[in-house]
Amino acid sequence: MYNERIFHSTSISFSAIYFCSRMKNTRKTILIVDDSSLVVERLIELLEKEESVASIEVAKDYEHAIQILAEKKSDVVFLDIHLPGKNGIDLLKFISPTYPKVKVVMLSNESNPYYRKLCITNGASFFIDKSKEFELIPQILTSLND
Repeated sequence: MYNERIFHSTSISFSAIYFCSRMKNTRKTILIVDDSSLVVERLIELLEKEESVASIEVAKDYEHAIQILAEKKSDVVFLDIHLPGKNGIDLLKFISPTYPKVKVVMLSNESNPYYRKLCITNGASFFIDKSKEFELIPQILTSLND
Protein backbone atom coordinates (compact mmCIF):
# COMPACT_ATOMS: atom_id res chain seq x y z
CA MET A 1 0.00 0.00 0.00
CA TYR A 2 2.75 2.45 0.91
CA ASN A 3 4.54 1.83 -2.39
CA GLU A 4 1.36 2.54 -4.32
CA ARG A 5 1.01 5.90 -2.60
CA ILE A 6 4.59 6.84 -3.52
CA PHE A 7 4.03 5.72 -7.11
CA HIS A 8 0.73 7.61 -7.35
CA SER A 9 2.30 10.74 -5.87
CA THR A 10 5.24 10.47 -8.29
CA SER A 11 2.85 10.08 -11.23
CA ILE A 12 1.09 13.30 -10.29
CA SER A 13 4.43 15.09 -9.98
CA PHE A 14 5.54 13.92 -13.41
CA SER A 15 2.17 14.91 -14.88
CA ALA A 16 2.38 18.35 -13.29
CA ILE A 17 5.93 18.83 -14.54
CA TYR A 18 4.90 17.72 -18.03
CA PHE A 19 1.90 20.10 -18.00
CA CYS A 20 4.02 23.03 -16.77
CA SER A 21 6.72 22.37 -19.33
CA ARG A 22 4.08 22.30 -22.08
CA MET A 23 2.65 25.60 -20.83
CA LYS A 24 6.13 27.14 -20.75
CA ASN A 25 6.82 26.00 -24.31
CA THR A 26 3.82 27.94 -25.61
CA ARG A 27 5.26 31.23 -24.32
CA LYS A 28 7.36 33.08 -26.86
CA THR A 29 10.63 34.93 -26.64
CA ILE A 30 10.36 38.09 -28.70
CA LEU A 31 13.08 40.14 -30.37
CA ILE A 32 12.18 43.66 -31.51
CA VAL A 33 14.57 45.16 -34.06
CA ASP A 34 13.76 48.83 -34.60
CA ASP A 35 15.75 52.04 -34.15
CA SER A 36 12.69 54.12 -33.21
CA SER A 37 12.27 54.28 -29.43
CA LEU A 38 8.61 55.28 -29.89
CA VAL A 39 7.86 52.19 -31.98
CA VAL A 40 9.76 49.97 -29.55
CA GLU A 41 7.83 51.39 -26.57
CA ARG A 42 4.51 50.91 -28.36
CA LEU A 43 5.38 47.33 -29.29
CA ILE A 44 6.45 46.51 -25.75
CA GLU A 45 3.18 47.94 -24.40
CA LEU A 46 1.20 45.71 -26.76
CA LEU A 47 3.29 42.60 -26.23
CA GLU A 48 3.53 42.79 -22.43
CA LYS A 49 -0.25 42.35 -22.24
CA GLU A 50 -0.02 39.01 -24.07
CA GLU A 51 0.11 35.87 -21.92
CA SER A 52 2.00 34.09 -24.69
CA VAL A 53 5.05 36.37 -24.29
CA ALA A 54 7.79 35.06 -22.02
CA SER A 55 10.40 37.77 -22.63
CA ILE A 56 11.22 40.67 -24.92
CA GLU A 57 14.65 41.68 -26.19
CA VAL A 58 15.39 44.84 -28.17
CA ALA A 59 18.02 45.59 -30.81
CA LYS A 60 18.43 48.92 -32.58
CA ASP A 61 20.43 47.68 -35.59
CA TYR A 62 21.50 44.70 -37.70
CA GLU A 63 24.67 43.89 -35.74
CA HIS A 64 23.00 43.99 -32.34
CA ALA A 65 20.17 41.78 -33.64
CA ILE A 66 22.68 39.21 -34.94
CA GLN A 67 24.36 39.18 -31.53
CA ILE A 68 21.08 38.65 -29.65
CA LEU A 69 19.97 35.91 -32.06
CA ALA A 70 23.28 34.09 -31.52
CA GLU A 71 23.15 34.37 -27.72
CA LYS A 72 19.45 33.84 -26.98
CA LYS A 73 16.71 31.78 -28.54
CA SER A 74 14.08 33.99 -30.16
CA ASP A 75 10.77 32.61 -31.34
CA VAL A 76 9.42 35.74 -33.03
CA VAL A 77 11.23 38.76 -34.45
CA PHE A 78 9.44 42.04 -35.08
CA LEU A 79 11.72 43.64 -37.67
CA ASP A 80 11.70 47.14 -39.15
CA ILE A 81 12.74 47.45 -42.79
CA HIS A 82 14.71 50.67 -42.25
CA LEU A 83 17.62 50.25 -39.85
CA PRO A 84 20.92 52.10 -39.50
CA GLY A 85 23.68 50.32 -41.44
CA LYS A 86 22.34 47.16 -43.04
CA ASN A 87 18.57 47.19 -43.52
CA GLY A 88 15.88 44.89 -42.18
CA ILE A 89 15.53 43.03 -45.47
CA ASP A 90 19.21 42.05 -45.23
CA LEU A 91 18.56 40.83 -41.70
CA LEU A 92 15.49 38.91 -42.86
CA LYS A 93 17.64 37.23 -45.54
CA PHE A 94 20.06 36.20 -42.78
CA ILE A 95 17.44 35.00 -40.28
CA SER A 96 15.34 32.88 -42.66
CA PRO A 97 18.00 30.28 -43.57
CA THR A 98 20.03 30.54 -40.35
CA TYR A 99 17.10 30.27 -37.92
CA PRO A 100 14.31 28.62 -39.94
CA LYS A 101 12.01 28.14 -36.91
CA VAL A 102 12.04 31.84 -36.04
CA LYS A 103 8.95 33.69 -37.25
CA VAL A 104 9.62 37.16 -38.63
CA VAL A 105 7.04 39.93 -38.69
CA MET A 106 8.20 42.82 -40.85
CA LEU A 107 7.29 46.36 -39.79
CA SER A 108 7.34 49.35 -42.10
CA ASN A 109 5.76 52.65 -42.98
CA GLU A 110 6.25 51.58 -46.60
CA SER A 111 2.90 50.14 -47.60
CA ASN A 112 4.18 49.66 -51.13
CA PRO A 113 3.19 46.19 -52.42
CA TYR A 114 6.77 45.75 -53.69
CA TYR A 115 8.16 45.70 -50.12
CA ARG A 116 5.38 43.46 -48.87
CA LYS A 117 6.05 40.91 -51.63
CA LEU A 118 9.83 41.16 -51.19
CA CYS A 119 9.59 40.45 -47.48
CA ILE A 120 7.14 37.56 -47.79
CA THR A 121 9.25 36.05 -50.59
CA ASN A 122 12.32 36.22 -48.34
CA GLY A 123 10.70 34.39 -45.44
CA ALA A 124 8.64 36.89 -43.44
CA SER A 125 5.51 35.40 -41.89
CA PHE A 126 3.72 38.76 -41.90
CA PHE A 127 4.19 42.32 -43.14
CA ILE A 128 2.69 45.13 -41.03
CA ASP A 129 2.17 48.70 -42.16
CA LYS A 130 3.02 50.56 -38.92
CA SER A 131 0.75 53.47 -39.79
CA LYS A 132 -2.38 51.37 -40.42
CA GLU A 133 -2.03 47.83 -39.06
CA PHE A 134 -0.10 48.17 -35.79
CA GLU A 135 -3.06 47.13 -33.65
CA LEU A 136 -3.15 43.76 -35.46
CA ILE A 137 0.05 42.66 -33.74
CA PRO A 138 -1.66 40.79 -30.84
CA GLN A 139 -3.78 38.77 -33.31
CA ILE A 140 -0.71 38.03 -35.40
CA LEU A 141 1.19 36.84 -32.34
CA THR A 142 -1.73 34.58 -31.43
CA SER A 143 -1.78 33.12 -34.93
CA LEU A 144 1.94 32.35 -34.65
CA ASN A 145 1.21 30.33 -31.49
CA ASP A 146 -1.19 28.01 -33.31
